[in-house]
Formats: sequence, structure tokens, C-alpha cells
Amino acid sequence: MGEEDRVILHGMWASTYVKRVELALKIKGIPFEYVEEDLSNKSALLLKYNPVQKKVPVLVHNGKPICESLVILEYIDETWPSHGLQLLPKDPYERARVRFWAAYIQQLLESMAKLFNPDHKEAQEKALEEMYEKQRILEEGMREFFPEESPNVHPEKLGILDIMIVSTLGAFRAQEEALGVKTLDPEKNPLLFSWVEALIQLPVVKEIIPPFEKLVSLLQFIKQNGIRF
Repeated sequence: MGEEDRVILHGMWASTYVKRVELALKIKGIPFEYVEEDLSNKSALLLKYNPVQKKVPVLVHNGKPICESLVILEYIDETWPSHGLQLLPKDPYERARVRFWAAYIQQLLESMAKLFNPDHKEAQEKALEEMYEKQRILEEGMREFFPEESPNVHPEKLGILDIMIVSTLGAFRAQEEALGVKTLDPEKNPLLFSWVEALIQLPVVKEIIPPFEKLVSLLQFIKQNGIRF
């Protein structure tokens, strides 16, 4: 990959949204530079590249910024179609199905974020119910989506749904430690649980998982202060 294909990822080490992009780049085998952003003191470059949302991740390719993690994932797949794995199916209908469930997993993540409300116990309980209901629907949907009993997790067959699932639920043990509630129940959601467990064992996924204790400390801090990243 030449200088004209220089790829830079602006991110934050614990961000689920950033982990999606980081994992996609690694799965596709795209060399990239990583820039860690201090979200309490955002860099001039981050504000320049994402003046609308002022958030990470931002992928900079040939000096041109791309924002929003799901948009970035599709950009990566379309820009390097023959580089590594194809993250989205080629068939238009199958692509649409994957996009639908990727958007639904995004809704699940937004429900999970509500668990970190520091002041209102009632709101947290409501958020927990909302999250469980979304997981139930996702569990049922994935049983219909995959013809086999569970997703076939293999390093050479990873796609956007694998990326979305493991970036959203892969740190469930740290989340449970920080929150004191169960965020992924193997009895209620055996398919999701086994899927996540298989994914987090893959070397390419292990490379991007944040250190457990460091992540727990950050999540506890977020919980206590209601900070959103």
C-alpha cells in the first residue's frame, strides 16, 4: 500500500465505535496509523475532521475524513473490495439483511449506554429491561438469519455482523463488573453468548480488546459521573 493509500484512524482506546473500525481494518489487512484522542481535550485535527459531531472514530484516507462507524465499515469494504475478506455480502438482498441487523445491534448498544445513568435507579432498571428485550429479539432474529444452529465463527469468514456483535458485547464481563448487573445471560441468549465467546477467542479480536481492569475502572468512572464517550 503506497503513500497515496495512507490510512489514519483517530480513536479512543475504550470506544466500542472505534473498536468496530479497528477490527474491520485488521480483518481486511489494511495497514493503518492509530491516533489516540483525549476526548476531554479534543485535538484540533479531530475538530477539523469531524466538525459536526466532534467524535471518534474518524478514518482519514488520503487526507479525506470519513465519520460514523457504520459508514466507515462500508467505506472500508467498498474501497478495498479485493483486500482480505468481504465484510458485506455481494447479493443486494443479503446486504440489506445485514445492514438491518447491524442497525439493530446499534440500537442495542444505545440501550446499554443508558445503564450508565448515575442518578436515576428507576431509569437504569427501565434501560435494563429495554436491553434484555432487544437481546431477546436479536437472539430470535439471528436464529432465523443463520441456517445453522449458531454463526460459523472462523477467521476467514468474519463479516460486519461479527464485528458489530463482538464490539458491542465482547466486553460484557467488564460491563457486568462495573455495573453489578448481568448484561449477557447465557441461559436467556445462548446463541449470542456462544457467538461472543467464540469471537473473543480469535487472535485478531484479542488484539483489539481493552485490558480488563483498565476498562472496568473507566466504566465505573463513567457510571459514577454520567460521562458519555
